Formats: sequence, C-alpha cells, structure tokens
Amino acid sequence: MSGERSPDDGNPAAGADTLAIAAGAGPLPRRLIAACHDRAVPVLVLAFEGQTDAETAEGVPHLWSRLGAAGSLVDRLARDGVRRIVLAGSFRRPGLMELRPDWATARLLPRLGLGSLGDDAVMRRIEAILAEKGIRVIGVQDVLGEDLAVPGRLTRAEPDDLARADVARARLVARAIGRLDAGQGAVVQQGVVLAVEAAEGTDAMLARCAGLRREGPGGVLVKARKPQQDDRLDLPTIGATTVEAAAAAGLRGIAVEAGGALIVDRKAVAAAADRLGLFVLVLEPDPEPEVGPGSGIGSSFGEEAGR
Repeated sequence: MSGERSPDDGNPAAGADTLAIAAGAGPLPRRLIAACHDRAVPVLVLAFEGQTDAETAEGVPHLWSRLGAAGSLVDRLARDGVRRIVLAGSFRRPGLMELRPDWATARLLPRLGLGSLGDDAVMRRIEAILAEKGIRVIGVQDVLGEDLAVPGRLTRAEPDDLARADVARARLVARAIGRLDAGQGAVVQQGVVLAVEAAEGTDAMLARCAGLRREGPGGVLVKARKPQQDDRLDLPTIGATTVEAAAAAGLRGIAVEAGGALIVDRKAVAAAADRLGLFVLVLEPDPEPEVGPGSGIGSSFGEEAGR
C-alpha cells in the first residue's frame, strides 16, 4: 500500500446491485464479505490507507483510497450507479493535516464538523451526504443478523452480585457518555469507574485500565449504544480480541445490550471467554430505548435478526 493512491486505480465492476463496504479495521468487514458471497450479492470494498486491514481487500473487487479522497470515491460510486453502502469496522479519526483532503472532500469538510462533533453526529452527516448522491446506508445487522446480540449468557462463567452491580453502574456510565456523543463503553470495578471510552477506542481504553485496576475482584466492561444513535451507524461491537484485551486488563466480564450491539463470531467470543475465565452477558434492552431511524433489522436482506 505504498505511495499515493487514487480511487480510480483499477476498474472493478459496480452497479445498482452492488453493495459497497466501507471497510475499517478488524474482522467485521471480512464477515460481511463472506456473507454477501454466500448470498451471491456482489460487493465492492472501499479500503482506506492506514485504516483497512490489507487482507480485507484480498481476492475481492476493491478500491484503495486515502480518507482524504473519500469525496471523490463517493462521486465515483454515484457515477457507477451504486445504491447501497454499509460501514463496518473501526475507523481512527484523522487530524486535518493527516487527512490531506482532495477538492471533492475539502468541499464537504465544513458540513462534517470533524473538529467539533462526536462520532454519531459525524456519521449522520456522512449518511446525509451519501443520501444526496442516491446512496442508501444500511446496517451491518441487515447483512449479519446472526451477529446481533440476543439476551442471555454466552459463557460458563457467570457474574456474582458484585459483578452484576458493576455491570449496572457501567451501563449507566456508558449511557451517560453516549448522550454526550463521546463514546460507547465504560469499565467499572467494585463500584469505581476506571475508564470511559473516547477517541482512543475500546482496545486502547482497556489497555489503560491495566494500570488502574484495584486489588480484589476484577472489573467489567459494558458497551452500550448511544441513546440517540442511528442503528445503521457504528453499533457497539465486541469480538474475541475484545475478550482477550479485557482479560489482559484484569477484567472478569463483558456485557452488551440485546439488539444494540454486534458480537462478531459468537462462538469464537464464547470460546475465548471460557478459555480466559470471563463471563459475557447480553442484557435485556433498555426499558425505554430511544430508537434511531435506522431500525428495522433485516429489512435489506429479508432476514430475521434473531436465531
């Protein structure tokens, strides 16, 4: 991936039946690609330098680009008649100097509010820009309904009363920072808030917790969707690497909310947690959820979200 790349490199076929996948880091984009192949849905992977794992683009139609050329990339999708896109994986928000926007992207920056808005607000503005080009954003769960969290315990380990109290407190904290559009996760140990997620992301937050843990029973991680969140955009996600990072930080469990989080490869998550002695809980939905406009799981692929 060395050197300057243009979104016009190569000429992969794309059209109205193509699903564009804006791919960040991690395994989630690759699970999407595999699911689309199983359904004979043509894909075009949009890969971004410094963001997308190289293996994600291997063996599939793709375009490499800088994030700073994303405006030109969107223009190309519109010209090619692409009508659907899904955003998947983790993205690191770049600074303006790193972004080096081309003209098409520079014209969009004032609308995006990258320097003043949280991730959810920025994602909503991206969705609006795509809609103006005739491109509809669908949720990861519309393709991977099997990865949407459903209530229950995935693991042999289960929380005791102290862990359940920590889960309840961490959920409140995660919701509070979500209302501020600051992050989706919080770590609580013995009633003490050790960390909240911000721009660094979950893995970096967990790494920070390793030096903050107290003596005694370990803490818990809770990830929760933001109350105002559009469910098509950046649902909280955990995977086996999240379990490993939580164990390395000295935590004893993870909890997410049913219908409001993705569990990437449930069997792998459960296996990793059982091996490391952690519990993984999926909580019942918030009694008074604030549903974003992207709800309606399974609408794009005609599948049910549950099992």
